[in-house]
Amino acid sequence: MEPSTPADIAGRLGATGYLCDDALATVTFLALRMQRPLLLEGEPGTGKTALAEAVAESLDRPLVRLQCYEGIDATQALYDWDFPRQILHLRALEAAGRDSSVEEAEKSLYDARFLLARPVLRALQESPAVLLVDEVDRADDEFEAFLLEVLSTYQVSIPELGTVRAATPPIVVLTSNRTRELHDALKRRCLYHWIDHPGLDREVEIVRSRAPEVSAALARQVVGVVQDLRARDDLQKPPGVAETLDWARALTYLGTAELDLAAASATLGALVKYREDADRVRHALDRMLRA
Repeated sequence: MEPSTPADIAGRLGATGYLCDDALATVTFLALRMQRPLLLEGEPGTGKTALAEAVAESLDRPLVRLQCYEGIDATQALYDWDFPRQILHLRALEAAGRDSSVEEAEKSLYDARFLLARPVLRALQESPAVLLVDEVDRADDEFEAFLLEVLSTYQVSIPELGTVRAATPPIVVLTSNRTRELHDALKRRCLYHWIDHPGLDREVEIVRSRAPEVSAALARQVVGVVQDLRARDDLQKPPGVAETLDWARALTYLGTAELDLAAASATLGALVKYREDADRVRHALDRMLRA
């Protein structure tokens, strides 16, 4: 059964462990009802990818993920042909001594059984599904134009087999870390939402929900420190929610009941990923935890 209100979708997402605010719940609900792609932008680690995963889980739909990268093209997103199996098929025809024309043999090579469906085609074939187009900002302009065409019709043409249409349009979630600006044409096709890092109380709630083994007191200490670190302007990559969760879990696994400098320093690799950031954070923790 489809969600009937923003509060309904928020409750379903919460049941998977994904806690969202009213604004995100509302735009997600509208994307479902209006059958429009949802474009999520924000800093890394704010829960953009996790939202798509939670939507798929909450609605019991398959999640199909297309990870974008520099140089990706339509072939990687749509389909390819299984060349080794096609060669084996030709050899089998020869071994069987079948008297078939070159045209018939060639036609048999482009049968559906030799088709390798890539994420976009799979999402159309497996509808209803959730299609996650992750980090679309890493792709180039040509790939954006391809996506815009597919998202306008929810169908693709395969010259050898015909047109594949989604019986039910997939729920499409696109994420961007805003390493570059996306084109207005793609943005106009989507509903848009910027995801900020959560506030202190919300992040504590997320930690307690996703990592119940972490005590309430430690969760609040960890989140308080992370929130202070995010307020700095000298870190290459401020910690996201994923790093908060990793750090809280790491401290708990070491038996830490209360955050101290020794435990914080020992587990710093769960929180920051750059050497320069580690040095800055270590000095900041020294000041914070000695205060």
